[in-house]
Amino acid sequence: MDQRIDYYTTGRDGVRGLMTIERSVRKSGLEPNLLELVKMRASQINGCARCLEVHSKDARKAGESEQRLYGLDAWREAPYYSDRERAALAWAEALTLVTQGHVSDDVYEEARRYFSEKEVVDLSYAIIAINRRNRLAIAFRSTVGSYEA
Repeated sequence: MDQRIDYYTTGRDGVRGLMTIERSVRKSGLEPNLLELVKMRASQINGCARCLEVHSKDARKAGESEQRLYGLDAWREAPYYSDRERAALAWAEALTLVTQGHVSDDVYEEARRYFSEKEVVDLSYAIIAINRRNRLAIAFRSTVGSYEA
């Protein structure tokens, strides 16, 4: 599939603004592996090949296991995710699929059980950022297969 537009270079001012959120998330103190899992899960839901490539490679580089990456789509049944990771993944799914019932009180309460208020906000920013990136990459058919972590 041919790339339509390289939004990253064509829309530099917009990209700079959007990257501000991502820099903030990186400085938030949330675990890098947790953030990569959340980004991968949202990208799986959205069907973004480019983002799956990027975040699977980044997760591996950060020490994430193949088993956990392969099992991510079935995280509810897989025993190797912590309760904190499960709460983050449920939060990511709820925010990514917000049109399918909004965010339930149960999902929110579970997130608050494992994350401070600030962490929930920072986690939400991470989810918003990857959903935004998924939409851009899908719309403009970002090149897949060339990312190096």
